[in-house]
Amino acid sequence: MSRLIVCITVVLFAWKTPAAERYFDFSGAKLNEAPPGFRSTVSGEGKPGEWRVIEDETPSSLVPTNANSSVTVRRQVLAQLARDATDEHFPALIYEGETFGDFTLTTRFKTVDGTAEQMAGIAFRFQNESNYYVVRASSLGNTFRFYKFVNGERGTPIGPEMQNPKGVWRELAVECKGNQIRCFLDGKQAIPDINDPTFTEGKVGFWTKSDSVSYFADTRIVYTPRETLAAVLVRETLKKYPRLLGLKIFATTSSRKELHIAASNDAKDLGQPASKVEQDAVASDTVYCGRGKNQTLVTLPMHDRNGEAIAAVRVVLKPFPGQTEQNAVVRATPIVKEMEARVRSARDLTQ
Repeated sequence: MSRLIVCITVVLFAWKTPAAERYFDFSGAKLNEAPPGFRSTVSGEGKPGEWRVIEDETPSSLVPTNANSSVTVRRQVLAQLARDATDEHFPALIYEGETFGDFTLTTRFKTVDGTAEQMAGIAFRFQNESNYYVVRASSLGNTFRFYKFVNGERGTPIGPEMQNPKGVWRELAVECKGNQIRCFLDGKQAIPDINDPTFTEGKVGFWTKSDSVSYFADTRIVYTPRETLAAVLVRETLKKYPRLLGLKIFATTSSRKELHIAASNDAKDLGQPASKVEQDAVASDTVYCGRGKNQTLVTLPMHDRNGEAIAAVRVVLKPFPGQTEQNAVVRATPIVKEMEARVRSARDLTQ
């Protein structure tokens, strides 16, 4: 089975801001196929590109790209191989697994061939094919540029003229923090700080232009994890009702259709599949009540603005002498109704 290895770790910066890290290792994907987890698309005119995993000689991942070293290894890299020379033709391969706000992305790239263009870049804060930022290097034009697409219109390029030799592995990096964007080439900031509020978050992906044949490797992104609405609801509800023993929201996502724990007071629960109780709560719009050791569990459906059951909420209460199931439901219902008032659709919960 084709498999892209995505290493995920949690790191802690010096100022105590928690962050996550992803590293894309194309060695786990099938040769001559697009890597799983990505979507091939095109901005502008023409057809989507031809993205494949191939083998190539690259600098060792332990050696900086700008270091004078002959140390290379043959391994799998990502390549864009289509040769559509249309001018306003921008093939992109978008990572579908995450939406990023603040992040630092670093990748190695190599421009290989192209008659009309020889470009390689990164699309970021990608909303759709008509709205996103891009930073790219050109070997034919010998430029390093940033610009944005808004409603399909390409903005004014920002960046210097500089040599970008074809066939040479280089390192490109982009850093986003709030409205501030910084772009680097081979570890040096190559474009002055950019402040632009147009897009505050979005997906990331690989990008080329026209008939550019370009390779990418060693892609790493360190980012501040986004807090979903489900997570916000759990956190804020527990703060408002500190006597609750537990709270979980069971929902679906675009990539995972089965009901699972999308937010919980216990992070170890995240991703666990729903039981039949939660499934029935949503499917039949039914409230369930049960007892555990020194606790009462009430599972209620959560509704969207149209009144449709879209998720389930498990409220864990501390029982009191003489408490009935009816009383437990009465205690739990207003809590869920407060959360429900902030939810318009199932998609809102996990965005």
